[in-house]
Amino acid sequence: MASVSLDTINPKVLKCEYAVRGEIVTLAQALQEELKSKPGSHSFDEILYCNIGNPQSLGQPPITFFREVLALCDHPSILDKSQTRSLFSADAIKRARQILDQIPGRATGAYSHSQGIKGLRDTIAAGIESRDGFAADPNDIFLTDGASPAVHLMMQLLIRSEKDGILCPIPQYPLYSASIALRGGTLVPYYLDEAAGWGLEVSELKKQWADAKSKGITPRALVVINPGNPTGQVLAENNQRGIVDFCKKEGLVLLADEVYQENVYVPEKKFHSFKKVARSMGYGEKDISVVSFQSVSKGYYGECGKRGGYMEVTGFGPEIREQIYKLASVNLCSNISGQILSSLVMSPPKVGDESYESFSAEKDGILSSLARRAKTLEDAFNTLEGVTCNKAEGAMYLFPCISLPEKAIKAAEAVKTTPDNFYCRRLLNATGIVFVPGSGFRQAPGTWHCRCTILPQEDKIPAVVSRLTEFHRSFMEEFRE
Repeated sequence: MASVSLDTINPKVLKCEYAVRGEIVTLAQALQEELKSKPGSHSFDEILYCNIGNPQSLGQPPITFFREVLALCDHPSILDKSQTRSLFSADAIKRARQILDQIPGRATGAYSHSQGIKGLRDTIAAGIESRDGFAADPNDIFLTDGASPAVHLMMQLLIRSEKDGILCPIPQYPLYSASIALRGGTLVPYYLDEAAGWGLEVSELKKQWADAKSKGITPRALVVINPGNPTGQVLAENNQRGIVDFCKKEGLVLLADEVYQENVYVPEKKFHSFKKVARSMGYGEKDISVVSFQSVSKGYYGECGKRGGYMEVTGFGPEIREQIYKLASVNLCSNISGQILSSLVMSPPKVGDESYESFSAEKDGILSSLARRAKTLEDAFNTLEGVTCNKAEGAMYLFPCISLPEKAIKAAEAVKTTPDNFYCRRLLNATGIVFVPGSGFRQAPGTWHCRCTILPQEDKIPAVVSRLTEFHRSFMEEFRE
């Protein structure tokens, strides 16, 4: 008898799911190995990963200035070499010196303060203040290994039992459902309105809050993802005001996932942080608790593997701040490269700096390309039979709705899987394209979706469109009534 079995491990682990690296991706990795060992064994010659927001894995180049500063900080002995001045920009050298002076011992291989290096938090706070027009305190900043650990920390702080609920958008990024499940809380769903471009209606928040209360669940916090993942919408400022008022009235912590704040592709929409909106409404520290999450993994930087991010924690008393600090201290500190990148993201080169023009060209090139890719894929989905796809206003994904024939739904039931998983599995086996079934993000009952990233490089997009179009036509013919 094994000492550890599915019956004896923590049942909360069994309830935890994370679809963006789930069954479909495992199958894709197996197919990739087959293509390596047996070239020509499939009708396609490469796997096109459209399942996860991992830009550099799909060819997006890193920002030169960021990497120059990182390299110099990690190898400071080259700062004084004459060759360095010809290989690195002057402002990267200057910034690296400034950052090293802020690191105790000038050692990127040493532990830092558990909240992160103070000088880097100063830089991030200044960047937030410049972005929002309202004061930011470096003592409110907690640097983390990407945004995900910050989300886990806040769930750990807020959830006491299954009677504690967290309001989450549906569709949602599965980090939230997984984190809530691991901590034994209850996910309280509120449904985004697909017919209104994935609109977030305050009336829906009120309805789901009241329903949870009637079941004996105490809602503790509201998660808002803006720009949206997997849905790609960008909230209007007036809408955000209604959300802030709702949280203030009901005493909810507003957990603002703002990691796609740079990824806005339509001129009629702009990103506004929830803290900025709350402050513009006259709400201060004693009025509402807002925690905002940022990451170096998204935006135009795409530094997923560097694991950098932070949360800005506002509206909590000193006794709660002590507990947050204690939880952060359990992990000692986040990695130093990620901390440095977080400061660079919030304080990039400025007009007059040597790197400014090349930095701006790299940034604008990436964001304008993402906007074109989003529009091309959006248009492609909307040409497919039975498929509708909302406008990609921001983030890195599309979440098209697929009306599957009844025959396909029954075929999925016969192999004990969901219809959207059945569709994505067939798509992968026929084309090498990796989508995530919408059921991994949760969706309105009776609807089926898939999530597709906009991240394959532009020269790969035509292949995605042509393979998808041919597959979908064939699939619909096969299962037509």
